[in-house]
Amino acid sequence: SIASADMDSNQLEAFLTAQTKKQGGITSDQAAVIAKFWKNHRTKIHESLINQSRWDNVLKNMNWRVDLKSQSRHIDQINTPVAIVEMELGKSGQ
Repeated sequence: SIASADMDSNQLEAFLTAQTKKQGGITSDQAAVIAKFWKNHRTKIHESLINQSRWDNVLKNMNWRVDLKSQSRHIDQINTPVAIVEMELGKSGQ
């Protein structure tokens, strides 16, 4: 829960306090150890989760534009915006 929410210090403290008050929850010593570990390794854990959830491909380039129809058989289709998006994917590290 802590890692998936990427909790800051205030959120972490509130979460761990709630866990210590739960019946069958953690002790205050365990909460202190978890808090210290999270504060020391938060960046590494967050990066690891991102790497595990990412596909091999990464976004290398993106182009976009919005077109408007200037002519149509039906008057209600004129000036209808259409978004065109072009994404270039590549392998991670290349």
